Amino acid sequence: MCARYTLTEEIILILKRLLIKSPMRDFHPRYNIAPSQNAPVILNEEGRSVQVFRWGLIPSWAKDPSIGYKLINARAESVAEKPSFRNAFKKRRCLIPADGFYEWRLESDGRTKTPMRIRLKSKEPFTFAGLWETWKDRQEKEFRTFTIITTEPNEILQPIHNRIPVIMKPEDEEAWLDPQADVKHLEKILAPYSSNEMEAYAVSKLVNSPKHDSPDCIEPAVVPPPSTLF
Repeated sequence: MCARYTLTEEIILILKRLLIKSPMRDFHPRYNIAPSQNAPVILNEEGRSVQVFRWGLIPSWAKDPSIGYKLINARAESVAEKPSFRNAFKKRRCLIPADGFYEWRLESDGRTKTPMRIRLKSKEPFTFAGLWETWKDRQEKEFRTFTIITTEPNEILQPIHNRIPVIMKPEDEEAWLDPQADVKHLEKILAPYSSNEMEAYAVSKLVNSPKHDSPDCIEPAVVPPPSTLF
């Protein structure tokens, strides 16, 4: 699962790479983006653009919008077949800009969980593979939402969590946004990112609450060696 992430770098770096001319208005760094919150999404709808959607996919056919809380992630292994995601996988793919994400490492006592921030060693921003949908309430008010696709963990994540968000290689971003892309090729894209290019470090337990969204969230924490934890 990916339930928190960060976007602290200028999103303009990603927009330039994808040749998106529309500006990201009122952007400010985010240090603890959580489900149900709004965040930037890049899509290809009558041209590429960056928009702000709510995290937690609500399928167009859903009767209750609370389903979005259960659909913050989509598993790569079933995204092409699962009813909640299959139409979006074919027609409404998107990229979610980020520069890090959080997972909680269970320590050897079986109770303590240490929040970890995972990022690229280069510290450069990147994109997650995502899907988006449009849902309307009874008053025909429109809501646009997104989900992040996850896959099996790489060597960096294995000691921390059993899933990893799909981080897109820059050369695969074009295909992911292409409405005519071959589905079989897209499924192959949904693979773990190279662990050689990633790093993880412990951060403050401030990130445990989505109320905290400040630079303190990403500062390295001082964690005692395993032998002195107990």
